[in-house]
Amino acid sequence: MHRILISGLLLFSALAPHGAGAASVETVVVQDPYIDLHSGPGRGFPVTQVVERGADVVLLRQRTDWVKVRTDRGREGWVNRRQLERTLSPDGEEVRLPGPAPDARVAHRWEVGIGAGDFDGADTIAVTGSYMLTDSLFLRADVSQLLGDYSTGWLGTAGIGLTFVPQWRVSPFVSIGGGVVYVDPNATLVKTSNRTNSVAYAGAGLRGYLSDRFLLQAEYRQFVIFMDTNDNEVINEWTVGFTHFF
Repeated sequence: MHRILISGLLLFSALAPHGAGAASVETVVVQDPYIDLHSGPGRGFPVTQVVERGADVVLLRQRTDWVKVRTDRGREGWVNRRQLERTLSPDGEEVRLPGPAPDARVAHRWEVGIGAGDFDGADTIAVTGSYMLTDSLFLRADVSQLLGDYSTGWLGTAGIGLTFVPQWRVSPFVSIGGGVVYVDPNATLVKTSNRTNSVAYAGAGLRGYLSDRFLLQAEYRQFVIFMDTNDNEVINEWTVGFTHFF
């Protein structure tokens, strides 16, 4: 199951558009032997056209390291920024495209990640998805598998979080939310029943940007598990993981 989760995340990252930004409308002359026009802002999108050296293209907008262009025949597509680093203006002047960082830190909208940690003594592997409502405020959902010595289970949560200084390379954040935990005891001598309970959590952590697309995130969350007996249980969780944003 863990290999399936990791493979799915890597495939999603390869197919996903990489960040959000903008490029001013400008005409440039291609200097590379050719440039590939993709149908979308990512290497997972197919190449729809090849433009040769000396052709004019219009820069329309930029998403991290992908730029949408229009050819002199009106065809539009997405080009990796590296293929446009040597472009010239019609007057022969060098054209500089804005880099993806730190603008991408506050311009992106989606994040997906995978992490590992400890949930009250049990190993946990988590897949996370987030949507940025603003530069600082985000919605998030998590699905975690719990692997303990005496029980296994799943934890699903949804909540809201706040990043205090999103433009910094390393920034603190806080989060709150709730969800459901399912525990399956591994008892072999006696028959025990599965247990499903509602949970609420509050968390805090740090997120630091490793590159133009990836960040490292460490988080502590304290859970309250609402038991059927009204004897609520408090659980601590630590996780560290990698997040891809686009």
